[in-house]
Amino acid sequence: MKAYVSELFGTFFLVFIGCGSVVLGDFGALIPTGGALAIAFAFGIAVVAMAYAVGPVSGAHLNPAVTLGAFLAGRLPARDVAPYMAAQVVGGVLGALVLWIIATGAASGAPTNLAANGWSDYSTAAAFIAEMVATFIFVMVILGVTAGKHITVMAGLVIGLTLTAIHICFIAVTGTSVNPARSIGPALFSGGTAMAQLWLFIAAPLIGGAAAGLLYRTGVLEKTEIVLKKARA
Repeated sequence: MKAYVSELFGTFFLVFIGCGSVVLGDFGALIPTGGALAIAFAFGIAVVAMAYAVGPVSGAHLNPAVTLGAFLAGRLPARDVAPYMAAQVVGGVLGALVLWIIATGAASGAPTNLAANGWSDYSTAAAFIAEMVATFIFVMVILGVTAGKHITVMAGLVIGLTLTAIHICFIAVTGTSVNPARSIGPALFSGGTAMAQLWLFIAAPLIGGAAAGLLYRTGVLEKTEIVLKKARA
């Protein structure tokens, strides 16, 4: 139960902080890029924070695609998959709800796209590939830095910086989700286009996460111990 509560809280935090940086952020001249860099770091830092806050309890998946990848890689028991995913979705919905309540207090009224993702300048195929490949990369990094018995204290930082880099690269394409729970909650309070496009932000990340898990299970990228032996005289 502790692990499920940790996943719920961690995903709540990720959606609230990450999407909040988009919906509530008024960067002005502080961020000349229009806030893209700040948004990328908001999501990345949120993941770093939760990696250290709840990681020791649940592994800090915060993402159904990560949970699926971990299961297929042999890192998570089958009995935990559905509860993890359910907790993550509930956390994402609660994070979006609180964000929506705050955002509706603005003079301009409720935001039209609380989901903070979607595509218009790119084709559906391009958006699908971007989300799938970005999630594949993200999950591969997670599985890599958490493999074996010698997980370093830097693992959480590496994971967060990877998510930051992914946002910087793909935020102009889809707004970047790579996480069904991060999209489901906000889409429920946005409706319209966000709900119509939600299928892609569920399917593409899950396929990418599954591909990473299956590839990692083959052992192709598994860490190996190199033992150096002294040459015999």
